[in-house]
Amino acid sequence: MEQRFVFNRVADLYDQTRAGYPTALYDDLVAVAGLTPGDATLEIGCGTGKATEDLARRGLNILALDPGPELIGVALHRLNGFENVRFMQTTFEGWPVEAGAFKLVAAAQSWHWVAPAVRFAKAFEALAPGGTLAVFGSAPMDFPSPLSEALAKVYAVHAPALGGRPPETTYLPDGPYVGYFDQSGLFGPVIHKGYNWSRRYSAQTYVEYLRGVSRYQMLEPARRETLLSAIAKEIDAHGGGFDLGHETHLYAAARRT
Repeated sequence: MEQRFVFNRVADLYDQTRAGYPTALYDDLVAVAGLTPGDATLEIGCGTGKATEDLARRGLNILALDPGPELIGVALHRLNGFENVRFMQTTFEGWPVEAGAFKLVAAAQSWHWVAPAVRFAKAFEALAPGGTLAVFGSAPMDFPSPLSEALAKVYAVHAPALGGRPPETTYLPDGPYVGYFDQSGLFGPVIHKGYNWSRRYSAQTYVEYLRGVSRYQMLEPARRETLLSAIAKEIDAHGGGFDLGHETHLYAAARRT
């Protein structure tokens, strides 16, 4: 199974343990893209609908794509009562493009799953002239010390490939996203906005969060449980909980005409 498809088998857990995105991001996105209620919006990889809901509450007319039927089921429950949202079970690659139909194409923590040869060209095709492509995602910061050092030892023993800098950090400003936009040649200057926030975890809530992370789902179950048990043990040994800082970053650019 491709890694991007494993979220579907833990849809409820993913929904319960994943944080949404800062309200200020959506306010900035509306302003940057010049959006008004009723504007046609395409969301790529909607998952359980966390970003979809915030966009829908701003009155946008949304087509939300996701390949996972269980994920869409959770999203349908979340968006029950919103007549301005429709869902389609498909990858972005497999979606039959509606050329020039959208004022906004948005991808929340999903752009890295789309085939590089497809993503910018197809987003360009879907957007009306002057429409906006918005890519955003969140990344965790470093664990507090000495928990950081303790967890590094756990990963070194049980899952060396999962230690070190997590892949979500590609959404940070030193990551590749501005360069991706520029290299495509299809979009104007990138507008970047950043948002800092923090989340409190206990041993239990952090382990449950990790269960919904795709790279942990890809582990053989017994190995995953051994790793998560060791992580929980170290968190309990270091006070039972911790605050983990996060950064969310928005990258938006207008389609060239």
